[in-house]
Amino acid sequence: MKLDRKEILKALETITIAGEGQNMVESGAVKNVLTFGDEVVVDLVLSTPAMHIRKRAEDDIKKLIHETFSPDVTVKVNSKVEVPEKAENQIKGKQIPGISNIVAVASGKGGVGKSTVTANLAVTLSKMGFKVGVLDADIYGPSMPIMFDVEMEKPVSEVVDGKSKMKPIESYGIKMLSIGFFTAPSQAVIWRGPMAAKALNQMIFDANWGELDFLLLDLPPGTGDIHLSIMQSLPITGAVVVSTPQAVALADAKKGVSMFTSDAINVPVLGIIENMAYFTPEELPDNKYYIFGKEGAKNLAEDLGVPFLGEVPLVQSIREAGDYGRPAAMQTASKIESVFEEITRNVVQETVNRNETLPPTEAVKITTMAGCSAVKKN
Repeated sequence: MKLDRKEILKALETITIAGEGQNMVESGAVKNVLTFGDEVVVDLVLSTPAMHIRKRAEDDIKKLIHETFSPDVTVKVNSKVEVPEKAENQIKGKQIPGISNIVAVASGKGGVGKSTVTANLAVTLSKMGFKVGVLDADIYGPSMPIMFDVEMEKPVSEVVDGKSKMKPIESYGIKMLSIGFFTAPSQAVIWRGPMAAKALNQMIFDANWGELDFLLLDLPPGTGDIHLSIMQSLPITGAVVVSTPQAVALADAKKGVSMFTSDAINVPVLGIIENMAYFTPEELPDNKYYIFGKEGAKNLAEDLGVPFLGEVPLVQSIREAGDYGRPAAMQTASKIESVFEEITRNVVQETVNRNETLPPTEAVKITTMAGCSAVKKN
């Protein structure tokens, strides 16, 4: 008997592959049908590697052709699997002209000193010669105005390239914006997520940040809506996670690392900083008392395979400096200055390593300054 290719294709339209809504011809699974006398060859491409689905499709084709045309027809099915590439489920950000690197400073838990660490990283980077900005993204608990002694300042607008832009407040050579500049000190910010996200976007994109080597983001504690809004808005170079040594803080820090490394966000973690690592009283400068546990964050970093950036002791002068609006790392020739210099060098080096060893995500970027290797995204 003479077999007609068009009739075979029409018959195959009655077969649907498991898991697909269309028949195998409409879905494109049938790539070709050839006839040679009483022999039919069907080239089939499936999108699922499941063996039982592949076997069932082959059996259905053979059974259909035998029942529709003739049991004497020889049917050969050449099937292969081509799993379509998954589209990158990566949250992308929009680059800000002039800003080379954006580093998010986060913590899974509140009260671990994330803002204190951010402020001291900023002043140390500035002392190293970098141009630095700080965005206080902790909408519901802004603290940067206090830590930089600019509580009473109010940003003004300036015209840049014909557009009105917000001028960041500058203190100790560091540019910063915070929701705290727009609210009274005693006023609670009672906003839903979309409102908070809109305010953040205005501080990010409607501000004249100018040329910056680093923009540090002081994120709120946890892993919530604000974090997602930030990741959607900005190309984050990397994240630094701050934790204290005790187990309850480490559990939340682990969640923070997990958030950044998830497929949806995919932001490199530059490392973990352990704050309040130990207590050293002034009268006993050589003694270390591990009040909250010993090396908890360091061990967590090793377990998660992320760099350990250093430890900050529990020292009264750090707290006092933050309260008085002059970050402790500005105290020249002090132990605290040395501590933050080491941590900051590690942050810069890990940023360099990140940009040398990982391809740029659609949402990341650093440059060189005096005294430090540069980091630049291509």
